Amino acid sequence: MRPSSVMVPEATGWGYKWDGIGDPTDFVGLDNFRQIVHDSIFWRSLGHTFVYAAFVVPIQLVLALALALVLNNKRLRFASFYRTLFFLPVVTSAAVIGVVIQLLVSNFGDSINNLLLKLHLIDRHIDWLGDPHFALAIIILVGIWHTFGYNLVYFLAGLQTIPEELYEAARLDGAGRLAQFRYITIPMLRAVGVVIVVLAVIGTFQIFDLVQVLTSGGPYFSTEVVNTYIYHLAFGGSNANAVQPNIGLASAASFIYGVLLIVFSVVQVVVLRSLAQRRGTGGRR
Repeated sequence: MRPSSVMVPEATGWGYKWDGIGDPTDFVGLDNFRQIVHDSIFWRSLGHTFVYAAFVVPIQLVLALALALVLNNKRLRFASFYRTLFFLPVVTSAAVIGVVIQLLVSNFGDSINNLLLKLHLIDRHIDWLGDPHFALAIIILVGIWHTFGYNLVYFLAGLQTIPEELYEAARLDGAGRLAQFRYITIPMLRAVGVVIVVLAVIGTFQIFDLVQVLTSGGPYFSTEVVNTYIYHLAFGGSNANAVQPNIGLASAASFIYGVLLIVFSVVQVVVLRSLAQRRGTGGRR
């Protein structure tokens, strides 16, 4: 007897073993969820996703804030040109960037290796995208550069909302640049900073294009992230735990990942708001 489509929606497919062709008929209940939970590759891909976010977010935010402070200087010449230059990677397709990086590494990889060998920074030739110890690091570096412009623009917008009179009053009171940054810039950016952090974290958890184009999750699943894991389950491929596509498994993995992201986002917002309130209370005291 076929289960009711009201209880288990066919559109999602998570309760079926289904290759995506025709209507799903092979109902397996919660077996897809059990397979995902007990799949070590899923947890490895989840770990890689969090590692990617743990490196990209803080590095991007620090660099973006520092550069925004420089570009927000009204006396800086060609500021608009520099802003466009740093924002340009954002409007470039991640797939195109991945292809270009692949070509650069394949064409100039030996030259880079020879230079590093001469400088005694490495002791052997490295296949940058084929070595499990370096492939994820390359993706992290490219990811930082690719989406750096978003946070730069956000911080610039936040800095431009701070009244110039506050800085003028602080300078008249003898406050230096460091004091102005600590007691004016940081407090005034606190509200928008929470939004920037949340958006940056959510953005890093959506990583897919760069990984798929650069390594397709390899070598040996060392760069597999959750989105590529779901993609390989849905459409098959050598990096999936099954070569044949299984929409049901992919839907179950997507559901679990979505729940984890919701929980993480809520915890993140609560923690950031709590920290902001504590700092505000401490400042009034």
